[in-house]
Amino acid sequence: MKILAITAGAANMYCGSCLRDNALATELRRQGHDVTLVPIYTPTRTDEPNVSEKRVLYGGVNVYLQQTVPLFRRTPKFIDRLFDSKWVMQVLSKISVSTDPAKLAELTVSTLKGEHGFQKKEVRKLTDWLKAQPTPDVIVLPNSLMIGLALPLARALKVPVVCTLQGEDLFLDGLPASHRAEALELIREQVEHVDAFIAVSDYYADFMGKLLAIPPEKMTMVPLGINFDGYQPGEPSEGPLKIGYFARIAPEKGLHNLVEAYRLLRERNDLPATRLEVAGYLGREHRDYLAKAESDMRRYGLGDEFHYHGVLDRREKIEFLRSLAVVSVPTDYEEPKGIFLLEAMAAGTPVVQPRRGAFAEIVEKTGGGLIVDANDPAALAETLARLCLDASERRELGRRGFEGVRRHYSVSDMARQSVAVFEKLGGRKPVSEKQQVETGAVTV
Repeated sequence: MKILAITAGAANMYCGSCLRDNALATELRRQGHDVTLVPIYTPTRTDEPNVSEKRVLYGGVNVYLQQTVPLFRRTPKFIDRLFDSKWVMQVLSKISVSTDPAKLAELTVSTLKGEHGFQKKEVRKLTDWLKAQPTPDVIVLPNSLMIGLALPLARALKVPVVCTLQGEDLFLDGLPASHRAEALELIREQVEHVDAFIAVSDYYADFMGKLLAIPPEKMTMVPLGINFDGYQPGEPSEGPLKIGYFARIAPEKGLHNLVEAYRLLRERNDLPATRLEVAGYLGREHRDYLAKAESDMRRYGLGDEFHYHGVLDRREKIEFLRSLAVVSVPTDYEEPKGIFLLEAMAAGTPVVQPRRGAFAEIVEKTGGGLIVDANDPAALAETLARLCLDASERRELGRRGFEGVRRHYSVSDMARQSVAVFEKLGGRKPVSEKQQVETGAVTV
């Protein structure tokens, strides 16, 4: 198949959705499909070879300027090209770009309006570029926040449009109430223009199906998949047992919950020596959050047992995960993906997670960890202590996870199941007169 996939860049941040989109495109190519992965907003950052196009469309600088400065909605192409240039994108990729929904509320609503929003010039530039390329069999949008592109792209290329659902509800929930309501209404109005939705977990398929009023026949769940190259189980090492956190450093990801559980765990007098090891992307806006976690550990008299390793590349990530006795990322929200769990289990490391979002289904399928009640640091501490005290259970859970994640969450299966969804849509399609009227393609 010839597949056109769009992926939304997050500047210098390792983004779970970007990692998934890149891994899927890479594997689809390996399986013989012709895939073009187009980044929008900014270049993507991945910890595997990046297969996305060098050119960034729907550029973040132009999108922002067109939202905030009316003049830029009418600037000539040579001005737009300046802000879409490689050197501007390189600068942008090296700085921390705000992803705060409250600061991006107006932009989000405008983007959802597609060619009727302030970014209509960017929509036209994107469709013009795509029409000059070989026509794909299917177009894949990265999330429902980009659903405003569905009808313009379908009209321009006359092919089916698929929309991936992979965690955008957290962003929507962060919008001010009035903007959230408007955003949801705009998404629901445009569900009819999408031929199929792919959710990354059973939990998310059910949740987003209800939230966005997606007809059940349009929804398919395709599990996440990761590339297992380089992953091997860690070897027991001398020294303290390492309890690990591997995820973005942000309040919703729950590092503070793990710090509190660790404090309770260390109040026991029956445990071997332990450490709390932390790694993951840290945005400028969350530096104070990490500083408070470090301060709390010092206040508890545990400062010497806490270490933040920073942002890790693929090799460092695998070595970090292999070195841990157990991984826990006790989020404060219903996580739909949980890539970090798959990565931990791929390295033979068991996980302990709250009963939130997709965590229970991942642990149930793989057998690679334990589930505790959410919002209960005492229960988390007790379960972590149980694994610290029982090396045989740690090894058994690690073995199950190592095997289970390969059985249920391989990138090759993700690619094959995605293609099965695409093939059912049947290639080129007519655009209805109703859709033409809605977009101004027919004069009435």
